[in-house]
Amino acid sequence: MTDIDSYIAEHIDAEPPALHELYRRTHLTRLYPRMCCGHVQGRILKMLTAMIRPQRILELGTFSGYSALCLAEGMPQGAVLHTIEIDDEAEDAIRQALDASPRAADITLHIGDALDIVPRLPHQWDMALIDANKRYYIDYYRMLRPLMAPGGFIIADNTLWDGKVTDPDATDAQTCGIRDFNDLIAADTSVEKVMLPLRDGLTIIRCLPK
Repeated sequence: MTDIDSYIAEHIDAEPPALHELYRRTHLTRLYPRMCCGHVQGRILKMLTAMIRPQRILELGTFSGYSALCLAEGMPQGAVLHTIEIDDEAEDAIRQALDASPRAADITLHIGDALDIVPRLPHQWDMALIDANKRYYIDYYRMLRPLMAPGGFIIADNTLWDGKVTDPDATDAQTCGIRDFNDLIAADTSVEKVMLPLRDGLTIIRCLPK
């Protein structure tokens, strides 16, 4: 963590103790713990959710449950969150984390491939978070866009991908997936979009009413 990262963390709302413990546990028990969004991004997700006030939220990529808990913390009463994780070996640990939330009854965990699960869900979505396999970001977006409510928000994580999106020598599948997604969103006139240089890049997309 850089000095500026530490400074930011010291001058925003504190990380709730349960999330701090989940972040610590993620780093002790999971491969690639950097995938956990952490304090600053978590507070942003919570605040964005509180500002948008969505009734139906979809998350692609639960990982250890940290971001799901932040979304649930910010959502209004009566709202529901569906979160999807492809790693079935993580299911028990994720359920334990989600069940500890005061909003546990409003959170539904699905285990499997988001591209298979989302079309079977009977909802239109007010807010969606994309944080799953980077190779398929375009596929996720094309699946989600028709399912979003007018004025709904899609948030995509990791859209700077360690800066590799600007490196012409970076041609791995994940970097190409993110780069192609960014180009697609930039050209899509049916949405407003802004990219924040937060952590690994966070793109906020607002679906314009037709």
